[in-house]
Amino acid sequence: MTDPSAERGLAVDLTDLTRVYGEIRALDGLTLHIEPGELVALLGPSGCGKTTALRILAGLDRATSGSVSVGGRDLTRVPANKRDMGMVFQAYSLFPHMTVIDNVAFGLKLRGRDSAARRARAGDVLDLVGLAEHADRYAHQLSGGQQQRVALARALAVEPSVLLLDEPLSALDAKVRVQLRDEIRRVQLEVGTTTLFVTHDQEEALAVADRVGVMNAGRLEQLAPPAELYSAPATRFVGEFVGLSNRLPADVHDGVAAVLGREVPVLPGSTTGPGQALVRPESVSVVADDGGHATVTTVMFLGPLSRVTCTLDDGTAVVAQLASSEALRLQPGDRVRLVVDPAPVLVVA
Repeated sequence: MTDPSAERGLAVDLTDLTRVYGEIRALDGLTLHIEPGELVALLGPSGCGKTTALRILAGLDRATSGSVSVGGRDLTRVPANKRDMGMVFQAYSLFPHMTVIDNVAFGLKLRGRDSAARRARAGDVLDLVGLAEHADRYAHQLSGGQQQRVALARALAVEPSVLLLDEPLSALDAKVRVQLRDEIRRVQLEVGTTTLFVTHDQEEALAVADRVGVMNAGRLEQLAPPAELYSAPATRFVGEFVGLSNRLPADVHDGVAAVLGREVPVLPGSTTGPGQALVRPESVSVVADDGGHATVTTVMFLGPLSRVTCTLDDGTAVVAQLASSEALRLQPGDRVRLVVDPAPVLVVA
């Protein structure tokens, strides 16, 4: 990475991790490399293994097999309190009897820092997260978003080698979640700490991460920058899990798929012969045409964008995402022609 702050971070390597609970294989050969100063988000459905991976990195759980290293140092059998990591959980876990600044300074106290040094460092980190003026308040006097900022400040105060965020925003309402999401990214870039962010929220993962890893059944299906993950899914699971996709009949020959009468290139991993193309709603144009091959079913207004659902003459439902200025010209029952953009698509069997 080119950001100079990234030089303060350390590389993280999870190598061939497995975790078995009885007959459940929570992790199944997970290998993940995080660059120094990078923020990687692990995304996936409940039970996919993303939190298990984070807990093993933190030392809160032990892998059945495999290894963990940070900055080239093997931490596989090092206890959690010796791993030099900062953690922020879904629950804020603040001490109710302590002021904000004492909460933030708590880890420094455990490390033997003197009172003046603790308060100075805690004050600096509170300033970083925009809460310096709340230093002498108690947790119950803060909003949920403010409490989570305090939890973030507490994790950063000890200058951890790795920052671990386990669904830190899921307990907040939508508007606060977006604000704090952006704040976490700003702070992480400024501090340069290598960070693993676990979430089930796709928008969250795509918005904050340098790279996003999609997990399924204990395995890493794909690890890529957000734009690549969205536009070039490597597997059927990623294509169907991340964002919305239409499944349209396609016929693949010589690296080209025929979809709705148009030829488009196919992504690596696509099937050959007949299959179904995974086509994003924004890659579908809707053209008013009395002789078209589809009928408008619904028009859903979403602000600057709208979703238009159409039904092909063979009964296949297709969702298109259009500028609202275009979509509002359409009405349920209108006959239309659907056109697919020439962007590469993944075709699955």
